[in-house]
Amino acid sequence: MAAHQFILNGQTVTVEAPGDLPLLWVLRDVLGVTGPKYGCGVGVCGACTSHLDGESFRPCLQPVASVAGREVLTIEGLGGEGLHPVQEAWIAEDVAQCGFCQPGQIMAAVALLRKNPHPSDADIDAAMSDNVCRCGTYVRIRAAIQRAALLLRSGAGIRGGWTR
Repeated sequence: MAAHQFILNGQTVTVEAPGDLPLLWVLRDVLGVTGPKYGCGVGVCGACTSHLDGESFRPCLQPVASVAGREVLTIEGLGGEGLHPVQEAWIAEDVAQCGFCQPGQIMAAVALLRKNPHPSDADIDAAMSDNVCRCGTYVRIRAAIQRAALLLRSGAGIRGGWTR
């Protein structure tokens, strides 16, 4: 066991854990951050998708020791005091069915829109292809990402704190 310090959703945290423990277990079991879901544990489903230093990543594959001093953002920290425009679009498009994959889907969508504020449907399909939705809401996911892109470009629906 060792102490590992990193920034989680804007706050510095220190945890005691084996360095090779996947970050997903530290987030969920040690810190009580349950937005990132355990789906497969091998990085293929996308249910745990979060951001590491602003880039999309899978905490189920990342050992806690590797995030020392780095910034981890989960869905819990995404909107600050309000909803992020992607979350607003998800609600407006009624995307979620069972909801299990949605935190990972939303975090992947935010990463996409940060890199590409004008995505085509093909861009969205390619960027989201590694995030699995068991309910098959892919058409609504695409519509929500297009809506969020418009919100972000226009500044409509923006609340303070979502700049992450």
